Amino acid sequence: MNRLVLTALPGIPLVTAGDDLAALTLAGLERAGIGLEPGDVLVYASKIVAKAEGRTRRLDRVRPSPAAREIATVCAKDPRLVELILNESRQVLRLRPGLIIVEHRLGFVCANAGIDHSNLADEEEVVLLPADPDASAARLRQALAAATGVAPAVLINDSHGRAWRLGTVGVAIGVAGMAPLTDRRGTPDLFGRVLQVTMLGTADEIAAAASLLQGAAAEATPIIHIRGAPFVPGEGRLADLLRPRHLDLFR
Repeated sequence: MNRLVLTALPGIPLVTAGDDLAALTLAGLERAGIGLEPGDVLVYASKIVAKAEGRTRRLDRVRPSPAAREIATVCAKDPRLVELILNESRQVLRLRPGLIIVEHRLGFVCANAGIDHSNLADEEEVVLLPADPDASAARLRQALAAATGVAPAVLINDSHGRAWRLGTVGVAIGVAGMAPLTDRRGTPDLFGRVLQVTMLGTADEIAAAASLLQGAAAEATPIIHIRGAPFVPGEGRLADLLRPRHLDLFR
């Protein structure tokens, strides 16, 4: 019988710069009565990874450029925040009041470069995305393997909008220990027809499932343990999930 079990690790405290996320994970697993097993996945909300890595910024220390001030006027945003968005972006793609759509320096398209105010006590503080989410995921995987003898797959997820639909969903922005895509091309369906184009976004599907328990407000459950997720072990990375620019019909 196929079964997928997701557990939000309890008792994870508010994370600050320098905190050991692997140690917090092990403590959370112990409280949940879970021992790591081969094939397990751990999904971390990008915000706690970024905070542990010191990726917070104070707006009162930012000097907005003329470009940031101009965009801020169009978007009705704080020009200091806009400056940080520009610093984290390769290109500004769309503007409207309250929203800036950019190509992030990591390669994906998102709103406001993923910079967030939520769940931060100081109104002058914001948190950026991790500098290198793949490397962050790999470090967590290595630390957990060293402590337990089991190397789980690790994903770092973030909430993104979608071109065709309303509402945000969790997507993987950092990957370690799994192939992010599952290639089903060449596999027959129930009637023997061979699949020609089917590529499953496995890492994104797992990331989205985890985001249901992580929530988006005061849930305080940023680390999700998953058992039973079907994936192919491997050395995947975020770049594997990104559609090449020449095939992107929405740029």
